[in-house]
Amino acid sequence: MSRALVVGNWKMNLDHVEAVHLTQQLGVILASRPAPHVDVVVAPPFVDLRSVGSVLEADRSAIELAAQHANPLPSGAHTGEVSVPMLARLRVRWVIVGHSERRALYAMSDDVVAATARAVVAGGLRAIVCVGEDEAVREAGRHREHVRAQVLAALEGLSAPEGDVVVAYEPVWAIGTGRSAGVEEVREMAHVIAEALATTRVTGARVLYGGSVNADNAADLLGGGVDGFLVGGASLRAESFGAIVSAGESCYAGGR
Repeated sequence: MSRALVVGNWKMNLDHVEAVHLTQQLGVILASRPAPHVDVVVAPPFVDLRSVGSVLEADRSAIELAAQHANPLPSGAHTGEVSVPMLARLRVRWVIVGHSERRALYAMSDDVVAATARAVVAGGLRAIVCVGEDEAVREAGRHREHVRAQVLAALEGLSAPEGDVVVAYEPVWAIGTGRSAGVEEVREMAHVIAEALATTRVTGARVLYGGSVNADNAADLLGGGVDGFLVGGASLRAESFGAIVSAGESCYAGGR
């Protein structure tokens, strides 16, 4: 890939005032440290999307907007849910699909992940499909087959324009724990995902890594064969997120 992708997942943090402030800070940092080889995306909570989107539009920012989740149905009696058409009207460009927290805490099955990915692509948005194993699966030595099965289930029957699907590998045991996967572990799983992608109808899919990514380990992790990051906690601070973007720029500006 000629460009990295760095996505900041703010999770259930920041009200709309705080979100606007962070967006403005990030805009200043990226203006002072341009990253022409990196696509930068932020995924605020639903209630912040309009405010953040307005700041990005007013500043003519290159940062793109993502949602953290979407319901695969276009409308209906689904209290608390948000549809892809609703997101599209807010100029959301990306949707995170099947994050491990959605799978574990809200019973999002492989079938729902697949239906959501199809709805996102059919709605003209781009899907960031999350896969990854928990610690028990890794300790049992089943992490390769587990992640391969998740990729194939999520993308079954899906045909998407070049680059409109991204796969984010997020080992559950590394999310929010401060314990990041090592470079060789990331390299192994990036290879597993690439092999699985080659058997699908999805082309040009970038592979991201997510799991305790920070400014100190970003450059090393990019050596693990991934095309960028899905960043959690470090994306809530403009300087730390900007440093991760800068690491991607340094890597890709040099031809990787």
